[in-house]
Amino acid sequence: MTKRAFIFPGQGSQHIGMGNDFFNKIKESKLVFEEADDTLNMGLSNLIFNGEDEDLKKTENTQPAILTASIAMLKALENEGLTCDYTAGLSLGEYSSLVMSKAIRFSDALKVVRERGKFMQEAVPFGIGGMAALLGLNRDNLPQVLLAAKDYGIVEVANYNSPEQIVISGEVQGLRIACKKALELGAKKAVELPVSAPFHTSLLSPAGLRLKGELEKLTLGDLKSRVISNIDGKEITSKDELVPKLVDQVSNSVLWHQSIEYMINQGVDTFVEIGPGKSLSGFVKRIGKSMGVEVKAMNVSDIQSFEDTIDKLTVV
Repeated sequence: MTKRAFIFPGQGSQHIGMGNDFFNKIKESKLVFEEADDTLNMGLSNLIFNGEDEDLKKTENTQPAILTASIAMLKALENEGLTCDYTAGLSLGEYSSLVMSKAIRFSDALKVVRERGKFMQEAVPFGIGGMAALLGLNRDNLPQVLLAAKDYGIVEVANYNSPEQIVISGEVQGLRIACKKALELGAKKAVELPVSAPFHTSLLSPAGLRLKGELEKLTLGDLKSRVISNIDGKEITSKDELVPKLVDQVSNSVLWHQSIEYMINQGVDTFVEIGPGKSLSGFVKRIGKSMGVEVKAMNVSDIQSFEDTIDKLTVV
């Protein structure tokens, strides 16, 4: 029997105009954008649809913007009667999963991720840290890559995205040494990412502590969906796990590869990426292939892909 997972993207997937066609054509989606504007007391929708790219890239704006666009697209799917057996989100995307599961109210999640964005940016001065994607590196060589950077700054693994892609993060000088070493050890590419902070490293531990204070103010609900956590790639079984896991997530590796493997091993064979971009769908296909398992991966990022996905999911 087919099992389905809804997966949600994180920071870096944003673009001006995301979700605009949902706002214009689907009432339930429009209400999400309007709630975001009211909750944050700002013209978030106008920033998303008509703003400047540099403003959208500011972490405190990016995070609520992606959350809003993702939930708007989710509501369109739910309006068609579609749901899932499991859900997960990459980094910021985990908040979309938790909103979907009713563990966190959308309005509360908006406020928290805006503060999360501020805390993450303020933890490390601009220009001190960064991130890089390593493509095609043999995992056995990863310890040597990190060791090469040891005397030049903190460098740690930020994301295990797929069999072919690992993201490292840390202080700029150490990061460049690590990238050079990765290429020497057979990586196909080492690409510095256009981010403003070394996300998912111990350098962001102060941001996690500040985030804890915000999360502890929330009234959390019991999870109505099976949510897979970034921090360990396993199902969250109780709302009591939420605060510590979301705090740890800020300064620890995102186990995306492991999360997808877990869901595939639970029988999930259809993944729907909901939100801007489609990088997660690509990761899912490569992870499934590495496991020798055939999985379907589709994305909902605009009205056309939404309609295509509806057609695929409702075929008897």
